[in-house]
Amino acid sequence: MKVLVVDDQDAVRTALQLLFDINGLECLAASGPEEALELVRREDIGVVIQDMNFTRDRTSGDEGKTLFRNIKELDPDLPVVLVTAWTSLESAVELVKEGAADYIKKPWDDAKLVLTAKNLLALRTAKGENYVHRARDARARSDLETRFDLRGLVFRSRAVHELVSLAVHVAPAEVPVLITGPNGSGKEKLAEIVQANSRRKAKPFVRVNAGALPDQLLEAELFGAEAGAYTGLAKLRVGRFEAAHGGTLFLDEIGNLSPAGQMRLLRVLQTGEFERLGSSTTRKIDVRIVSATNADLKREIASGRFREDLYFRLNVIELALPPLRARSEDVAPLASYFLERQRGDRELQLSPAALAALEHHDWPGNVRELENRITRACLVCTQPEIQPAHLDLDGATASATPTLQSRPPPSSPARESAPPGEREALEAALVRAGGVVARAAAELGLSRQAMYRRMERLGIELERRIR
Repeated sequence: MKVLVVDDQDAVRTALQLLFDINGLECLAASGPEEALELVRREDIGVVIQDMNFTRDRTSGDEGKTLFRNIKELDPDLPVVLVTAWTSLESAVELVKEGAADYIKKPWDDAKLVLTAKNLLALRTAKGENYVHRARDARARSDLETRFDLRGLVFRSRAVHELVSLAVHVAPAEVPVLITGPNGSGKEKLAEIVQANSRRKAKPFVRVNAGALPDQLLEAELFGAEAGAYTGLAKLRVGRFEAAHGGTLFLDEIGNLSPAGQMRLLRVLQTGEFERLGSSTTRKIDVRIVSATNADLKREIASGRFREDLYFRLNVIELALPPLRARSEDVAPLASYFLERQRGDRELQLSPAALAALEHHDWPGNVRELENRITRACLVCTQPEIQPAHLDLDGATASATPTLQSRPPPSSPARESAPPGEREALEAALVRAGGVVARAAAELGLSRQAMYRRMERLGIELERRIR
């Protein structure tokens, strides 16, 4: 990508072209707005360095404003650095608020100007690559939704995309699937996707909370009971296995199943046979098992609380669903989805501050907590926009414009390799984004996680003040 210098003075254009050439940056020059706009249309421009006035004796900066806005119409993401004299400084500040990357006062510092240009070129390149990745991911999601029944699952993160891709790939196989992940992360929805894309999709999908069944009810609940098998049972009770015959049985919270329950379940999985309570007739079943747990079953096995032989019966394929805090890209689309379902006919939307609060929350309750927060906000909000206080999140009353705090960066050799000036670029993006890390990251073409890593490496911290 090239640097474009726009200045009406021949000496300035020549000096800047030489400066950038010496520092390994290809540079084009234009003497006025029309020529500059033509170069933006025709060439691969990565950053524009523009003056604010192009006519002799003009000092208002109006010409610079017009050029800047025309450039942004052509390419909204093209970074523009304004070169200003004191008379046009106010105009430059105004344009920074509109999205200009930076402004530099005359006479400029050569080293700082080159560094600024290099950083913006690098970020422009990264942002372009990030856009390509996002577009590719969006196409992949669309293809997945077209080819398979995803049961209305809402997601944007690559982690969930890869997991769902695996789920639909193994769905036609007649093997048990174990879904792991924290409470509220969407394990049942993933089980529905497996069923909906299997050969059993037209057959029953039966759910049972295995961990909530006491031993005295377990056998009757899972395998059924004949009339009179126990006091008060006046007619035949069909068990969950029998109800799921030909289809899928979803055993949730399998990690909480009692030792006796584990033994009974193992026998059925080994033989495919069972007897109703109160009956000696052996019955054959054809059921696919999909189970789920938030427990670490390997740790439970080591402690003697879960049978290893049952674990291997259940875990032919494991689908590990990450917590919501590990896939922050899913927060905004999920919040929009839940808001659309809950607001009814109201013209209600999330304010930027509310969205920022959602993105900063740690989500110990995962997707279920997010849905509850949006439901609560829809009930208590009487305004057109949901504000942080309506969500009742920890720290929801924190200032939406946190201050930046700098500390000395860690001194390990691996962390001293950051390019000079990167701190300034990150801090400027954070200020423009009002302290919302996700927005600053998007502006710079970075993922949220990469942004946090760079902030940590450079010693950039956000100080939130409680109002």
